[in-house]
Amino acid sequence: MKVLSISPERCTGCMRCELACAYMQSGAYQPAKSVIRVAPLEMHTSYAPFTCFQCDEGWCMTACPVDAIAISAVGAKIVSDDQCVGCKLCTIACPYGTIFYDEDTHKATKCDLCGGDPACVEACPTQAIEWVEGDAADWLGEFAARRAGTDLTGLAAVE
Repeated sequence: MKVLSISPERCTGCMRCELACAYMQSGAYQPAKSVIRVAPLEMHTSYAPFTCFQCDEGWCMTACPVDAIAISAVGAKIVSDDQCVGCKLCTIACPYGTIFYDEDTHKATKCDLCGGDPACVEACPTQAIEWVEGDAADWLGEFAARRAGTDLTGLAAVE
């Protein structure tokens, strides 16, 4: 199965992935409509793109009282606009904060992997986001662990 693979150490913070995603989601270059976000880390010295992990647990699916979230042919958990009642329970249930509530439509929205051709992958100039064969993974685990002892303020890291 193909999955998004994110390598935060390659991200420059250009946010082209956000713009491409927003356009695919809404037809407008409006980053607020993007379901991939680029988070600044370490006082804006590094960045990490993040979006739905398409996790096996599927907390969003479990929390949905009207079964508006299903698994697509490409393995994405997708929200059915016809069924979603906008209760926001899925947004609360997601431990990663990667399912969003759209104020305009009053519906939940999340990464649907662009039907198997993720726009964020094409837009990323540094290959920080790739569409590869593999299993879902914790994108930030190793990245965060390596930086846990890094001191960017000039003070000694606390052990």
